[in-house]
Amino acid sequence: MQYLKNKLWHPFIAWIGSKLYKNPSRKLFVIGITGTKGKSSTIELLGNILESAGKKSAALSTVQKRIGEQVFEKKNANTMPGRMAIQHFLHQAAKAGCKYAIVEVTSQGVVQNRHKHIDYDAAALTGLHPEHIESHGSFENYKQAKVNFFRYVANQKRKTKALFFINLEDEQAQAFQAAAAMKGKVVDFSGSWLLNKRLNGYNDLGPWFENNFNLSNAALATAIAESVGAGWETIHQALRGFKGVPGRMETFTGKSKASGALISVVLDYAHTPGSLEAVYSFLRAKHPKEISNLIAVLGSTGGGRDRWKRPEHAKIAEKYCQQIFLTSEDPYDEDPKTIIEEMKQGMKNPDKAKVIIDRKEAIEQAIKEAKEGDVVIITGIGSQNYFYGPKGSKLPWSEKEIIKNCLI
Repeated sequence: MQYLKNKLWHPFIAWIGSKLYKNPSRKLFVIGITGTKGKSSTIELLGNILESAGKKSAALSTVQKRIGEQVFEKKNANTMPGRMAIQHFLHQAAKAGCKYAIVEVTSQGVVQNRHKHIDYDAAALTGLHPEHIESHGSFENYKQAKVNFFRYVANQKRKTKALFFINLEDEQAQAFQAAAAMKGKVVDFSGSWLLNKRLNGYNDLGPWFENNFNLSNAALATAIAESVGAGWETIHQALRGFKGVPGRMETFTGKSKASGALISVVLDYAHTPGSLEAVYSFLRAKHPKEISNLIAVLGSTGGGRDRWKRPEHAKIAEKYCQQIFLTSEDPYDEDPKTIIEEMKQGMKNPDKAKVIIDRKEAIEQAIKEAKEGDVVIITGIGSQNYFYGPKGSKLPWSEKEIIKNCLI
């Protein structure tokens, strides 16, 4: 049944949407960004640069739906929505006078053919790491879904001169380069190129760019912006003024209402082992063990998704953090206690973790127990507006507000 929906129903609905909204993608320069991580951050960076360059844009990502300066609340968890939603977004963007539309493209969205009947001018890959293995069946299938997006863009009939942005230093680059080379132009945005040649001497980009994964996203955004005519000085000024992405290494500093201790609380969307390790290792280097404890508030998504990640997440947290609070994170129809027990299996000393099922309570307790100079790092949900529970339930949610209510 699911196979038939993916092969017939979803592409049919995408086609209906394109006709209903009169093929809006043909009126825009459409940029599709895919990859395991960094998609939303790259989209936010690129949108900021384009707006700074006077190029009106729209963006659809995990973080938000934006058309020009107007931001709309995201009401579901789908990064790449279906049921004509993308076509409606493109229609709204064209109607508002936008010239550019940046769309996040997911592997599951491609499997469900949600990328069909959209004419793309560019496709970009942020990087590839193990993710959604259980839903795709294997890493190779997951990779192939993203390669199929590149192949789709390369084989378009209307926009035949598409650009493809690939970090050719990435070990997975070859398959994407082969798909793109059929009919497109490949642009290498290797992080070393930007860091060593472009940003040499530019040390004023602000704390959000202190880590290499955000600089890699900046490299990609820069390469795309330059391809559509944005000048380096404009790009540099936009990067300098960039305040960061909500829920992506978003830092709050203040005194705990409970203890009066001056602490930092970091909110990040990291939900893969690679992302989690990158966040923890960066914070550990920035806040040495002799000065600060790292206190993790950690969960793992339910719904049967990527169960293999659960013990890995806890294993990584135990490696870097002095205190760990295991809690619920969008359990959907799974029992949060079962998820947490599976996470504990990755720990050498599971008794090190404190289990608090209620996520709000876990955040509050972690901040309450933090001592002077400690860093509380909360991962997995980021800026998400809802907490997803059983039978399709969703609870209005803001981790930012929970954190602010705990600090003076």
